[in-house]
Amino acid sequence: MRFIKLLFMGGLSLVSLASQAETVKGLYQVREPVSSQAPEERDQATQRALDTLVLRLTGDPKAAQSPGLAALRKDPQQIISQYGFDAGPPEVLKVDFDPAATGQALRRAGLSLWGANRPSILGWWLNDATEGSSLVGDGQASAVPLRRAAQHRGLPLRLPLADLNEQIVATAPNLESADPAPLRGASGRYNADALLAVHAREEGGQWQAKWRLWLGDQKEAGSVQGADQAAVADAVMLAVNQRLAPRFVVKPGASSEQLLEVQGMNLERYAALGRLLEPFGARLQSVDGDRILYRVNGSVEQLKAQLSLARLQEVPAGEAPAPATPVQPSVDGSVPAVAAPAKPTPQLRFRW
Repeated sequence: MRFIKLLFMGGLSLVSLASQAETVKGLYQVREPVSSQAPEERDQATQRALDTLVLRLTGDPKAAQSPGLAALRKDPQQIISQYGFDAGPPEVLKVDFDPAATGQALRRAGLSLWGANRPSILGWWLNDATEGSSLVGDGQASAVPLRRAAQHRGLPLRLPLADLNEQIVATAPNLESADPAPLRGASGRYNADALLAVHAREEGGQWQAKWRLWLGDQKEAGSVQGADQAAVADAVMLAVNQRLAPRFVVKPGASSEQLLEVQGMNLERYAALGRLLEPFGARLQSVDGDRILYRVNGSVEQLKAQLSLARLQEVPAGEAPAPATPVQPSVDGSVPAVAAPAKPTPQLRFRW
């Protein structure tokens, strides 16, 4: 009962509680470089900002050219809350898009959207340049282009400390290996959802990189190239966005209504769960002890992928509580007890 009271009395304080996944800050703010503040340059940068945002929210490189967005492309101002210029170098146009208006416009266009709650990524990034080899660590100058690229592509990136022990582990062979075991051993203290291993090399004034990504049972790999470190970092983050998005996007019209039960609830977990289920239009149905029942819209695969970010475990069908036995008429003519209305049966059950 205490959880139920806290649930309905302490709602305003819940937003500050942490979850395993990470909410991307500034997801609807896009920064695009400009050469001047001329109106024509500003309009071109605004179009690029819109394209960047659509790709950030969908992971689909063709989404920005969707026929359903034709009117929006002619007048992006209808979903922009404010914009301004930041001095450089380089000078950039900073565009703030309205989240609600943007979401409505993209859904009307039939696009699949990825919410702001995304898997945190620990990036093991080794640079081989003419001056030597170095592991990028949190707080280093070499981390700046990586963080900018991750923000540009809507990914919550974390970087290791790059201390001596980690430098011994994060070698080129380990980063290019299909076996993540060495990196997993060094990653435990960072508590990230996904591992990203990148080996970037400078050759002939150009950069190229091989990357691998692990998230749960999902394994991805690829290679990119760019003119400099910033370009190759952006190419890696773009590739990662496009590989992860299909697992989490909510597709309009393709989702079905599900009843989801989660066991082992408390106040902090309620806050985390609410953020995870936000893209699915979750509606609270009931609270029974430490069990909570939500009505959500989404496919089973999408829900399982999203809930895995909070380390929730699916309850096997054999462990689900049996339905209540119906009350049978009495043989002695007495009036039988009135049976309680049958509770709806969840299609999905998870526990912390």
